[in-house]
Amino acid sequence: MFASLPLTFTAPWVLSALALLPVIWWLLRLTPPRPQQIAFPPTRLLLDIDEHDETPQRSPWWLTLLRLLLAAILIFALAGPVWRAQEPVASRDGVLWLLIDNGWTSATSWEDQVRTAENILTEAEQNGQPVMFAATAEGPNQGFVPESPAAALETLRALEPRPYPPLRSELGIGLRKAAQETPPGAVVWLSDGTATNDAFLETLASLTEGVPVTVLTGLQTPLGLKGLANDTEALSVDVVRHPENTTPVVNVRALDLKGLVLAESTATFASGDVETEARFELPSELRNDIARVEIAGEQAAGAVQLVDDSWRRRTVGLISGQSGDLDQPLLSPLYYLERALAPFSDIRRPRDSDIAAAVPSLIDQGISVLILADVGRLPDTTAIELGEWVQSGGTLVRFAGPRTAGGTDELIPVRLRSGDRSLGGSLSWKQPQHLAPFPDASPFSGLKVPAEVTVNRQVLAEPTSDLPKRTWAMLEDGTPLVTAAQSGDGSIVLFHVTADSSWSNLPLSGVFLNMLRRILSVSNVAQASETAEDGQPARSVLPPLRLLDGYGRFGAPPVDVTPVSAGNFREAFASRRTPPGLYGSEDGFRALNLMQAENTLQPLNIEALGPDSETAPYPATDPLDLRAVFFTLAFLLIIADAIAVFVLAGGLNRLRLKTRMASVFGAAALATAFLSTAGVPDAFAQSSSDDLRALESTLETRLAYVLTGVPEVDDASAAGLAGLTQFLSERTALEPGAPVAIDIARDELAFYSLLYWPIDPSADKPSDQTIARIDTFMRNGGTILFDTRDHINASTTGFGSTPATLKLREILEDLDVPPLEPVPPDHVLTKAFYLLDTFPGRYSTSPLWVESLDEATARGDRPVRAGDGVSPLMITGNDFASAWAITPTGEFMFPTVPNNPIQRDYAFRSGVNIVMYSLTGNYKADQVHIPALLERLGQ
Repeated sequence: MFASLPLTFTAPWVLSALALLPVIWWLLRLTPPRPQQIAFPPTRLLLDIDEHDETPQRSPWWLTLLRLLLAAILIFALAGPVWRAQEPVASRDGVLWLLIDNGWTSATSWEDQVRTAENILTEAEQNGQPVMFAATAEGPNQGFVPESPAAALETLRALEPRPYPPLRSELGIGLRKAAQETPPGAVVWLSDGTATNDAFLETLASLTEGVPVTVLTGLQTPLGLKGLANDTEALSVDVVRHPENTTPVVNVRALDLKGLVLAESTATFASGDVETEARFELPSELRNDIARVEIAGEQAAGAVQLVDDSWRRRTVGLISGQSGDLDQPLLSPLYYLERALAPFSDIRRPRDSDIAAAVPSLIDQGISVLILADVGRLPDTTAIELGEWVQSGGTLVRFAGPRTAGGTDELIPVRLRSGDRSLGGSLSWKQPQHLAPFPDASPFSGLKVPAEVTVNRQVLAEPTSDLPKRTWAMLEDGTPLVTAAQSGDGSIVLFHVTADSSWSNLPLSGVFLNMLRRILSVSNVAQASETAEDGQPARSVLPPLRLLDGYGRFGAPPVDVTPVSAGNFREAFASRRTPPGLYGSEDGFRALNLMQAENTLQPLNIEALGPDSETAPYPATDPLDLRAVFFTLAFLLIIADAIAVFVLAGGLNRLRLKTRMASVFGAAALATAFLSTAGVPDAFAQSSSDDLRALESTLETRLAYVLTGVPEVDDASAAGLAGLTQFLSERTALEPGAPVAIDIARDELAFYSLLYWPIDPSADKPSDQTIARIDTFMRNGGTILFDTRDHINASTTGFGSTPATLKLREILEDLDVPPLEPVPPDHVLTKAFYLLDTFPGRYSTSPLWVESLDEATARGDRPVRAGDGVSPLMITGNDFASAWAITPTGEFMFPTVPNNPIQRDYAFRSGVNIVMYSLTGNYKADQVHIPALLERLGQ
């Protein structure tokens, strides 16, 4: 590099050729230019007799200078000039330690870090300097050995941001070993600008004493989300920013399991604040559909909070067995329950005091948990109905009391002792009993047992072999306080004390609220992974299901991820072994989030590194390779030299004659071309194209789709029909030709039996002439499959009011549309080729609408309704084309929702049935008469 200019050369030894420039100058001076050639007829000699122009003996000085400049520029170009706007690394002999942060906080500016690292490694390779490369989020199992810059570059290109913070302290042992074997000559740390623990800085300072340490900072740190809470009014989340991040306003989105945006919220940072709150004030039913909260436009794992069933607000029904609850509400056990449950659930109380009517009423309101406070024996019909509700996934929580001690029904987790209160169901102590620590397998595991909680009375359970497995909480003497049992997909929980303070002071303690919260958190969660058959949480692990990468995107779990114990899941945190994401199974999963309530984003302070360290900003621009510039300039000088030689050799005189001849021939060619095309009609090419299409469509059966003018929609339609065509060729005797795109306003429709028409809400309404063409096509036996592609927003019981549906109504309002109905089970479409009872596409919730037939039900001897002809139109919202679409390499272009290979197979089968139905009509309905016809012919 030059001392005063940031200019380097990849091959500086080539610059030694500059010393040859004087030799080149001497040779150019000795070499005269080419003599001028002049024709020698006598008359030409007489005309030029007075001219005295002479060809110089030596090259002109300006031509020599031009060629010397050309030679110098070529030498500079071959030396590989590189312009560097900033020099990030102090060059020194020895091994270069290159450390790079690749935690989630690097996701936003990862490309800048990689580009800077590549430039440093490229320079190290030019200088022949070995490199020890390490990433702070990759843990201690790295090489920590000097290697070539090329090998380090390969490692760098395989890295990506990890979905957890950089674990810098884990590098200590490896760095110590590397320093003992080969001390570093310089250290460069490409940091993400976030704080680290002092242990790492002290270790690095002790290993690099007297060695320059350069820490690059200044990249943008992504925003984060933490502190997810779901209270009575809204779902809230805290937004965190780095102190150096000046983003004032943040847009936060709430999405469901399908990735659809349910709500958006704007969070504003006050000046100087690093935290703010975003709130989603939605009905609890809609909040329960939220599966993911993220910062819009922020591609980082820390900017995502996943929501599982434990965060969803439950609807809890409360019923008390006491008759005076309404007259004296403060003495009611429901008073304590309401105060405990209100912050994290929606409370429902029946209007009818009759339990036989109250229980069905609450079940009809869609409750998730039903709490019975001192309800002894339920009516038989009510017990049966309540048992079925529990079997279907409900959670029944019962509290004991005088009525329970006197006898109960079968909806309890354990058998209670029979007999009177003194010997059986109720027991009194002179000395109150304290709570014992919660079992490890209990949902209450990890809760602190307060010493002041005591129990004066309880109902006792009958000793059985499985009683310990069904016990969630017990007293110091080993008697159960809370028992539970699985019942179908639901569970039954029994508190052996009252819900008020008459038998114990448990309802007055904070642990009571946490116990209820834990019960609600495991309600309606798949019991296979959370609860064993006896109602006790299983001693199992939750395997990784879908995990986040460093950019906050879902992906398949890596092989080295460790399953999380179900009992200890609440204590788990995001790390290299347990990345953030979903753990469990599709039937039930738990969400492990990256940022917890106590996490913050703090700036990096490198004072502990000592006086040999310094911070530097990341280079604003990349090094610029100037070889192309110098070669381009040399090429231009070569052209200038050629022009100069041409002029000195008298080429201008010959050029004038040739120019005149070229002009004459060029004008003649243009005139000929104009005359040859002037008489050709403009419509000839269009007419030929239409005739060719008509011939191809006549000779070969083809599927057709309507062009919308939207490239994404049209490309999906073309790929979808191509995929369906391939499926038809492989599975049926039909071998259609390539799909055809149709301009509904211009192209002939009579060649096709089925048109696929994806509805685009922004498209213009067809003209009256086009509507007449469509009506004629349908009247003549053609079928149009309208696909609104909006199953998510459309009603499954009828036409909704989505933009695509409104556009479809606008198209159909001038057509003679027959009455429509969803495909009935006995329709020919269900048996046209495959036996189907549903017609899914990319989505599966929208019905397929066809012309309604007059026959309400099929006759006993005719299992298929025939109808008269083929339905002129079909309507769906399942986006068939996206389910059929394949790439030229045979891969599917779009995933199904949900991503299910069986659903895609049935989508192709639905397409086959639709095509066969449009081609053959009701022949399947006529086939059922074949046995009767053969029998008559035999007579």
